[in-house]
Amino acid sequence: MAYISLPHFGSIESSSLEEYYETIITFNGIKIKIDLNFENKTSEPDRLQTVKNFIENIRIYDLNNKGYINDDYTDAEADTVKSYLAYHLEELGGDELSDLIDTGSKSIDHEKQLLKKLHLVRVGIYPNNKGPFAAFDYSIGPEITAYLIVVNTDENGNLDYLTMER
Repeated sequence: MAYISLPHFGSIESSSLEEYYETIITFNGIKIKIDLNFENKTSEPDRLQTVKNFIENIRIYDLNNKGYINDDYTDAEADTVKSYLAYHLEELGGDELSDLIDTGSKSIDHEKQLLKKLHLVRVGIYPNNKGPFAAFDYSIGPEITAYLIVVNTDENGNLDYLTMER
């Protein structure tokens, strides 16, 4: 029986895993959720060490992800982030929008102001998944919208793909 202590989760036994673990932490002054999702009841201790290292580096991955989001926004061929922003600029009422951005400003583009409001709300980690290792959910505010920009990465925080989800 191998145990590993994971940041924010405590000690987890590699031979008796639950399917799902969840915790809420304060990250950059905002409450975010981190969840672990296991497909199997067991995991190699090395794999759990990878999870531990990943959790310890969420701050670095968040900075990288903001770069991926900005790259998508400025890429003429990509439309994920621009679609997210355009949708919310169209759909949000004047009061909701003016709570987020300076709607009276003519000098700063409303889209760019809204882009700066995207922040991390959840990190989902999938150690045994055949797809991405992690999903980072970004929102302008979960109380405002159910739509998310999701940055999917490998176990080293490298971009797999970016998408808009609900």
